[in-house]
Amino acid sequence: MITIEELEEKDVAAVSQIEERAFSMPWSAGDFLQMVHNENALYLVAKSEGIPIACCGVRNILGEGEITNVVVDKPYRGKGIGGRMLSELLEKGKQMGIEAFTLEVRKSNEAAICLYKKAGFVTEGIRKNFYEKPVEDGLIMWKR
Repeated sequence: MITIEELEEKDVAAVSQIEERAFSMPWSAGDFLQMVHNENALYLVAKSEGIPIACCGVRNILGEGEITNVVVDKPYRGKGIGGRMLSELLEKGKQMGIEAFTLEVRKSNEAAICLYKKAGFVTEGIRKNFYEKPVEDGLIMWKR
């Protein structure tokens, strides 16, 4: 059974390892630890049998939510976990007073773009050469 709960210090090392496996420029354990203690941030972790398998997070910036991370470990992709986490993140974000959510996604990341569109996000702009390793444009998506 998959559970979704708030990220805690004990989960940080595992979540940062998932990031390392998934991204060319991953967040460090220290980055996640800062978010655990940030009163304007909410990070969720999905677990299978108590072991972290996915994470997503949002920072509340004056009522706008910047979704900074959505990552699912490779063996668990395509099972709806990312959608469940994102849905819960958006709901809890609204409870925090967030009225609109934004994120950036690699232009080539079709799976993530599909996930975000299903959640109600629309593309509203492009950040040229936003990503490194490799250099690539980022789509700016919003859910208002």
